[in-house]
Amino acid sequence: MRPVQSPRGLPPHVPLARLTIDTMRTDCAAYLDIETAFDGSITVIGIYRPDGGTFQLVGGGVTDVNVYRALEGVQTLYTYNGGSFDLPVIRRRIHADLKRDFRHHDLMRDCWRHGLKGGLKKVEQQLGIVRSTAGMTGWDAPRLWHRYETRGDTAALELLLRYNRDDIVHLPRLRALLHALPEEPIHEALTIWSSET
Repeated sequence: MRPVQSPRGLPPHVPLARLTIDTMRTDCAAYLDIETAFDGSITVIGIYRPDGGTFQLVGGGVTDVNVYRALEGVQTLYTYNGGSFDLPVIRRRIHADLKRDFRHHDLMRDCWRHGLKGGLKKVEQQLGIVRSTAGMTGWDAPRLWHRYETRGDTAALELLLRYNRDDIVHLPRLRALLHALPEEPIHEALTIWSSET
């Protein structure tokens, strides 16, 4: 049986069961997290690639085309609770089925296997991972977006983007700690797309 080719020429989905530790060490990975507004729309999609830095799709830049451009060449997506939240919201809102088009590994499940429960910030605290946006929670994200949208508060947008970046650049460190992998330095490049480019 011939595998079904994914849209945009991406490789077909490979089930998580085929993801081995060796694959986790060698494939091209990306780390993804989204922020949403009060109405559930996506305000930011953050993607961190160790080989290319951070990509943040903001407002009008949150499109399927930009997501696939930022993920070009990626084989595995890592998220924290992304299987239940981020990826279904992306599919529903911008019609990009990332679960189908990429291998997906939810680090929250790995945390559970190691006895680490709670949201990402709580797990980071337990492991001694320090954030530049310490004290903020997911509930702050829609408020910051609202301040930016209604008042043009660029400081609120900058804080929201910093918060999102903390989420995605800490995921590789979490993965390394959970799987006894070497920690790699953070790639500092930052690309922000606020419209379809």
